[in-house]
Amino acid sequence: MKQRALWSALIAAALAVAGCGSATRTDTPSGDPQQKQRKLVVWDWKSGEPAAATYIEQAKADFAKRHPEVTVEFVAQPFDQYYTLLGTAIQAGKGPDVMLFNGGGQIRDRAGALLPLDEYVAGDKSRLAGWEAFSKDGKVYAAPVTLQGHPIYYNKALYEKAGLDPAAPPKTWDELVTGCAAIKKATGAACFALGNKEGFGIQFFLSGLGSGILTPREYDDWIAGKRDWDSPNVRRVFELWKQTGDKGLNNDGANSTAMFSDVFTVFETGKAAHIIGLMSDVGHWNDFAEFLPPDKIGVMTAPVVTEGATPSLPYDGGIGYAVAKWTKDPALAADLVRSLTSTGALTAFYQKAGAIASDTTIDVTQAGPAVAAIASEIKTGRPALHVALSSKTLDLMGRLSQQLLSGSTTVDKAVEQLAASDRKG
Repeated sequence: MKQRALWSALIAAALAVAGCGSATRTDTPSGDPQQKQRKLVVWDWKSGEPAAATYIEQAKADFAKRHPEVTVEFVAQPFDQYYTLLGTAIQAGKGPDVMLFNGGGQIRDRAGALLPLDEYVAGDKSRLAGWEAFSKDGKVYAAPVTLQGHPIYYNKALYEKAGLDPAAPPKTWDELVTGCAAIKKATGAACFALGNKEGFGIQFFLSGLGSGILTPREYDDWIAGKRDWDSPNVRRVFELWKQTGDKGLNNDGANSTAMFSDVFTVFETGKAAHIIGLMSDVGHWNDFAEFLPPDKIGVMTAPVVTEGATPSLPYDGGIGYAVAKWTKDPALAADLVRSLTSTGALTAFYQKAGAIASDTTIDVTQAGPAVAAIASEIKTGRPALHVALSSKTLDLMGRLSQQLLSGSTTVDKAVEQLAASDRKG
């Protein structure tokens, strides 16, 4: 998810006019329909990042063993323009053979342009986790590369300075608020590091804290699509969101702080005691280790707000590779996806980028206490609440979350609008 430098509008326009230009696949030469496809093109936003270089090379090498005659070209797109460029390709009905997606609404909204992969990835089902985030109507449209979740990280050093026990993080919301007051008094640090410039902060808040607010039945119903927006507990999520701003629990300027990646610096440098972060390959334990020693990075479950709530690690498939419906050789493209999710490639991604990979056979317990804590919760973890919402509802929620923090709308009005959007699908 890490954003890359903005490309010029000229390049974006050129791609659109040319049907995505040089990034399109290489077609089988006319007049020779029996010749095998010689080139596959992959679009993503990861392959250009140094931390992903070894992962990409391992995947390419794995694929080359079986298909030495096929060239694979990775085209790294800027994340902030990625889905716009992808939308242009989908409308044109041509573009990359393989493409990267975030799990949830982004891929489900575009499933009509993708090839169902069930017959190709059947052998990987038990090895990889996170399939649900890339599925729609019982069909799988991408193979998961990472697991994406929202653990609550905390700075043990700040706890110690405030006289709090870093081995015993708060179990309830009231305990959290009381502890944050002590931390603020002793260190000046805010309770939460929050970046909501892009409207992403509310997604992290909903999923990171939701299991401590909704009852188990409400949680299950939410994931199943039976969301009760009239529930006091659903309303409570947005009340608490607003209260964190009203009571000064967040860092200053949360609405003008970018999630990627300014807010993580706020946490790393000790300006906030907690952050609802990630567990894939950015905004996570490995990033924080640049400033915080591994033994000072804690992981806690959601504090209980509602009696009977059962806090759990919220996670789904994070990012995954899909195959375009227009690809000339579906089996070949699907085999590249399998290489991109092979144990060797995913092990490299974990080792170099710190990503919690989808491959459940990779041992991550030696990476430090934070990773061990996350790994121990995966078996009992549950899908993240925000992933169940459509991309349109998530966009609306982002705008409304900014208005709630600024005081320009009310919780009642925000929930009413979200309910209407969710019902439209």
